[in-house]
This record gives sequence, C-alpha cells and structure tokens, in this order.
Amino acid sequence: MTHADLVFTGGPVFRADTVRSRTSGVAVRGGRIVAVGDVRELVGPGTEVVDLAGRLLVPGFQDAHVHPVMGGIGLLSCNLHDAETEPEYLDIIAAYAAANPGAPWITGGGWAMSAFAGGTPTAASLDRVVSDRPVFLPNRDGHGAWVNSLALELAGIDARTPDPADGRIERDAAGIPTGTLHEGAMSLVNHLIPPTSPEELRAGLLKGQEYLHSYGITAWQDAIVGAYADLRDTGVTYRRAAEDGTLTARVVGALWWDRGAGLEQIPSLVERRERYSPADPEHLGGRFAATSVKIMQDGVAENFTAAMLEPYCDGHGHPTDNSGISFVAPEVLNEAVPELDALGFQVHFHAIGDRAVRQCLDAVEHAIARNGRGDNRHHIAHLQVIHPDDIPRFRALGVAANMQSLWAALEPQMVELTLPFLGSPRDAWQYPFGDLQRAGAVLVAGSDWSVSTPNPMAAIHTAVNRTAAREYAEGDYEPFLPEQAIDLATSLAAYTAGSAWVNHLDHVTGTIEVGKYADLAVLDRDPFAGPAAEIGDTRVLQTFVEGERVYAAPDA
Repeated sequence: MTHADLVFTGGPVFRADTVRSRTSGVAVRGGRIVAVGDVRELVGPGTEVVDLAGRLLVPGFQDAHVHPVMGGIGLLSCNLHDAETEPEYLDIIAAYAAANPGAPWITGGGWAMSAFAGGTPTAASLDRVVSDRPVFLPNRDGHGAWVNSLALELAGIDARTPDPADGRIERDAAGIPTGTLHEGAMSLVNHLIPPTSPEELRAGLLKGQEYLHSYGITAWQDAIVGAYADLRDTGVTYRRAAEDGTLTARVVGALWWDRGAGLEQIPSLVERRERYSPADPEHLGGRFAATSVKIMQDGVAENFTAAMLEPYCDGHGHPTDNSGISFVAPEVLNEAVPELDALGFQVHFHAIGDRAVRQCLDAVEHAIARNGRGDNRHHIAHLQVIHPDDIPRFRALGVAANMQSLWAALEPQMVELTLPFLGSPRDAWQYPFGDLQRAGAVLVAGSDWSVSTPNPMAAIHTAVNRTAAREYAEGDYEPFLPEQAIDLATSLAAYTAGSAWVNHLDHVTGTIEVGKYADLAVLDRDPFAGPAAEIGDTRVLQTFVEGERVYAAPDA
C-alpha cells in the first residue's frame, strides 16, 4: 500500500456534493484526493497528519466575481477600506501623502458612500489635506471617484463640461463640479494618471492572492481583465505569474468589454484569449485562462445609474425622470452575446437593476435562438433588483445567479441611499436568492472585493441570516427580506461547487471527491454545530492548493 502525503482526520468534512454529504477524513497524494472517509490505514511514516479536532474541512472557496489585482494594489496604496468616516479618510490621505512626497498622484481608494451626505464627497474637503498634487480615489464599489480641485483642473472639468453618455459629474446648484465623478465620468480624470507599471501589477496580484488565500479562497474569476479606471490590462501579469509558478490559485479571467466600442472589438478579444490562455488546459497547471468576457450593463443604485424598468423615486415616493443607464444598447447586446457565445466565450454580466437583468437574460435568449444551447455557463453578477417575472428565466435559460450575498442586509447605504429611491414594490425585489433557489437556478458566489470584504464566511452568514456578520455590522437592524434567506449547506455549496462549475473547474475542484485536486480549507469550527447567528465568526485556519499549504493562521 502506498501511503498518503497528507491526511485530514478527527473532524467533519463537508463534501459540497449534490446531496451535501459529510464524511470523516481525507487523504491526499500527489496533490490529489485519493481517499475519503476512514483514511487511517493510509498514514505512514512520511505522512503529514492534520488533526481537525472537530473543526470543519471544506473544499477551497472559489470567488466567482473579484478584483484581486485592483484590491492588492489598493492594500499597497492609499487604502481607505478600514475607515468609516470622512475625518478618518482625510487623516489617512494626509498621512499617505506625507509618507509619499514623490508620488505625482495620490491614488488608492475604498471610501464608503454612506460616510457622506448624499453619498458624494467634495473636492473642497480633499483640498484641505492635499492641494499640491492631484488626487483620484475610487469608492468601494468602483463606480465613483473622489477627486480634488487640482485633478478637476488638470482634466479641464468645469461647469461647461457635459456629462458623458455613461456617467455623471456631481455638481452644485450652480452647475459647478463638486468633486465626485460617477461611472464613465471617472475616465475624464483617470486617463491622466501615470499607467500602473508591470512591477506594480505583479505586486498587486501577489498581495491580493495572499489576502484571498487567508480567507480559504483557492480559485477565482477576475471580473475585469483589461484597461479599466486607472488599471492596465492584467492578462500578461497573470500569464507570467502562472509561468513562473507564483500564481498558486486557479484563475479565470473575464476580458473587459469596452462599452465605448461595439462588435468590432470581438476579434481583439479572441486574440487576447489565445495570447493569455494556454492551448493545453493543463499547461501552467491549469492556473490561468482568459475564457470569459465581462459586460457591465449598468451602474449602481446608490448613484441612480443602475438600469431600472421604472424611474427612481425622489425619496418621497414620487417618480423622477431618471431610470438609470444601460451602458450597452440592447440592440448591440443582442448581437454581441450571440457572437461571443458562438465563439465559445462565457459572458459574465454585471447587472444591478431589473432592466439590466432583463436585458442580459434577453441577450442570452437571443444566443440560444441563434446558436442552440452550449456549455459556456453564462452568469449574471450582483442581481440587486430582479423583476419577479424574470426569476424563472435563470433556470429556463441556464444562466447562473452570481450572488454577492454580503450586500443582502440592512446597513446605512441601503437604508439612506437605496430604499427611499427604489420605492414599493421594487424595494422588496432585492437580492432574491431564496426565490432563485426555489426556481431551480444555479447559484454561484463571489465577493466583488475590493468593493467589499472577500471573506466567504461573512457573505455566507448574510445569505443565511439576511443580517450582517458581527464584524461587518454597521448598526442594529432587523433581517432584510428574511424570506429570501438560503440555508448554510446551499450557501457553502454555491461558494465551492457552484463557483467551480461557473469557472469550468468542476471536473477537478469544487467538491471533495477522489481524483480531484486537494484544494481545501480548514475552518476554526463546524458552523453547522453552532447557532446561525455565529456563522460569520468563523475563521479560516489553513488553506491548501493541491495539498500544499498556502496559508496558515498564527494559531493554526
């Protein structure tokens, strides 16, 4: 008998298979799982034994919508994610500027809209701490940026500057720009920022990877591989990291669809797929392939750019004349998606509003009518507002629901900047994960980090409880639409088997089965054994990729 290289024993194992079964042990040899259940006889003199001590072993988490390079660079620059108020932000910005006197621009970001009246910070407040250099700081969701007066001046933005078709310049009553740029208006400034160097991109990727591994994440789909905001195309960064072995995760890259262009960009997407992806899927260890295309169909509800079927309310229940922005015209979308589908691309949509969700589903329906049903596994991320009529279409069209379930809770941004402007009944159509599950949709999960924490257990907590986990709560709120909760096993499976399926990695990862890679995470408890209210307290102690430890907590 050949002994195992690595054995996990002494605790429960969540396999994430179809019936959500559990077992009691796992043995690994040569990077793959060779046995599950009673594996004691596979322990030899050279076997490393991990005593679970009653803690749960799960498949490595897979984040189906994340921005690791952007997030990693954010951690290495002017990082505002850990602060919550305007004075705290200004202190961090001032300290960063003082510590980096040679930086021509102050960049970074991560501020919360809820910290500012109307969700819009001003150039005047930034000028008080940095006036000698331009400042460009995107918010947490990446759909708006805070700039100082010098940045506005360098970009030539003043009262006469028109809003771009896909964005908006925040202005005062006299039409003077105030310092917040929404959506496409960010490009008026960020094209002036010196390009991120290859060395900075690599450092950002490795920092982001390290951070994601600390949360048990072993694979992901990078939701923007292409030039976006102040970030360059990261396809070469990923390919080189895969070649030199520093990319320890499995990654699918979603090539960015330039919404300022049309179908003429498709040949370049095909060329980049071929350049970034190995012809042999097992080459580079199967670590990177750019086989998806990201189409951002709308913005976000908080700045009224999410595309809605009916107009936004004015905060007092009265309709306005604004129903948001469809970034890609439906007639273009209905041609682009069938063509991408025919070329074997997966389409990864961003859709927040119910009109955007419907337009994405319509485009997939056009693809099926033209090409028949394939196995590209198209998915729609975010899904904040879905019209009830569209819920069953996910299953009917084979479109996966890509949940960022951390957002399905009441918090200041939801209470102050969203609910008053959606109105009834639309405010009750938000994040309907329970309805999607009952309708038979495939559920997958992601974080959208650096928009929000990549901690899967925090997101799973909210999916189950419809409240924020303790560490992330911003007030004492009731569960948000509790009828849309999903159970713990379903949520764990979405973050493992579901995301592996959407990444076309389900044949080698996502579940704990003999023959699959030993991409695994050890939790600090069995969350099934405790109260649901404590799910979000769960931490990751160890993370393994192909049986190699890529993260260990200090107390592991």
